[in-house]
Amino acid sequence: MAADLVAPKPSRMPTQRIPNLLHLLLLLALTFFSLLFSEALILALHPHRPMLDTLADARLQIFASVLTYLVTLAACFAVFRPLWRVPFLTGVSWNAAAAKPLFALGGLVLGFVTQGASTLLPNPKNDLPVEVLFHNPALIWLLAAFGTLLAPLFEEIVFRGFLLPGIAIFADYLALPRDLDAVAAWRASRIFSTRAWMISALVTSVLFALIHAPQLGYTWPAVALLVGVSLVLCLVRIRTGSVAASTLVHASYNLSVFVTLFVSTGGFRHLDRM
Repeated sequence: MAADLVAPKPSRMPTQRIPNLLHLLLLLALTFFSLLFSEALILALHPHRPMLDTLADARLQIFASVLTYLVTLAACFAVFRPLWRVPFLTGVSWNAAAAKPLFALGGLVLGFVTQGASTLLPNPKNDLPVEVLFHNPALIWLLAAFGTLLAPLFEEIVFRGFLLPGIAIFADYLALPRDLDAVAAWRASRIFSTRAWMISALVTSVLFALIHAPQLGYTWPAVALLVGVSLVLCLVRIRTGSVAASTLVHASYNLSVFVTLFVSTGGFRHLDRM
């Protein structure tokens, strides 16, 4: 397993380990306030509609999610560059050059294999929350665009761009000898131990799956399967040093779900077949 991240040029090397868990907390705070802004805007645009009806409207909530993600990402570019003293995409190891087309194919294969494996799992008694949305023809194309473009981008920046290195940084710090020279050398380095990566990948993947558990109706075998998917995404991120590569795999994985749905429902025209 690769030990180090893709680093910026030495002249632009940050003097701190980034992104760490404090940076993740800042990202979550930016996301929270962006969500409040987005929901307030949606409500303001529908002043004569009951608030609970507006908040329960799936179409409007998708737009609120899109706005939340876009506002958060814009805030990240503005906030983290001066904080890190490197561009935001450099700080999260975006590394677009490593995102080869082969990763898109890998994401599709991963998606189809996961869907095949999920057919062997116990079926829930009721429709999963996410499947309820799939029964609405007016939402399906919007969901497909959101689920294959913006959602994977944002989730990969959060989980593989911030959380994965943040936990690895913390794990390596706990293993340091309590020596000022050792701490100083560690702070100036961009290298992670294999142990730290393994711990971080496991914790990140469990949290990733738990975040999606409500969409899966807390069907724990399906949640466990998603842990495995996340471990693959973490491996791609670690081996390539590229969040762009894991984003491409994630987006293609999500695309496979909509491709299967498109084919099985005759182009989203017969959603009753689900």
